[in-house]
Amino acid sequence: MLFIIGPLIGMLLDTPVSDIFDAGKEKDVQNSIGLTLGASFLGTIFFAIAAIPFAYLLARKEFKLKRLISGIIDIPVVIPHSAAGIALLGVVSRDSILGQVAGSMGFSLVGHPIGIAMAMAFVSLPYLINAARNGFEAVPVRLEKAALNLGASSFKMFFSISLPLAWRNILSGLIMMFARGMSEFGAVIIIAYHPMTTPVMIFERFGAFGLKYAQPVALIFIAISLLVFILLRWISEKNSHA
Repeated sequence: MLFIIGPLIGMLLDTPVSDIFDAGKEKDVQNSIGLTLGASFLGTIFFAIAAIPFAYLLARKEFKLKRLISGIIDIPVVIPHSAAGIALLGVVSRDSILGQVAGSMGFSLVGHPIGIAMAMAFVSLPYLINAARNGFEAVPVRLEKAALNLGASSFKMFFSISLPLAWRNILSGLIMMFARGMSEFGAVIIIAYHPMTTPVMIFERFGAFGLKYAQPVALIFIAISLLVFILLRWISEKNSHA
């Protein structure tokens, strides 16, 4: 606990309160925090649409190469995130299929909030898939079979039995994916240096002006991250007891 809390307390004591307030008033800092939270949230929600049914498939079905697929899912967690950003850059660049589609719509994914959301989701998606899969594996198969035997369709069974019973794990995975996404730096900076997410802004200010200029922004982002995480955890616990 001291190892975790100590550096944070030290940074707080070393930063004048006036500097924190001044940084919080800056429009660039406000925009950066809004971009970071918004991109992570949108990326989490968008990819959850496919990730949750995919996790159910992994939990319930046996098929060839299942272990290989399960290993592939964890690749973004174990590779350097700067390397993940370079790999993703090949998918979202202007010459790629996605890049050409975006270009036909009048924008480039590189340097765009959508590209940032994709970078965040790429490194954080395993947290959701693994948590959802664990949740579905804990749902008794007999309950699903009973619903099917009573005439429920697979679609209705999933939404009335499997999803509600696994929801606590899924919500925990959503929270972890969102939290991990908004803290991402390595993959994001490859895809978009501008507009700056807050982790990139902290790095930029530290490199250009030093520790004293970067600390206030870092403290503000840490405080907001903790508040968001505590709020989401509280919602998760509240729903689990409902």
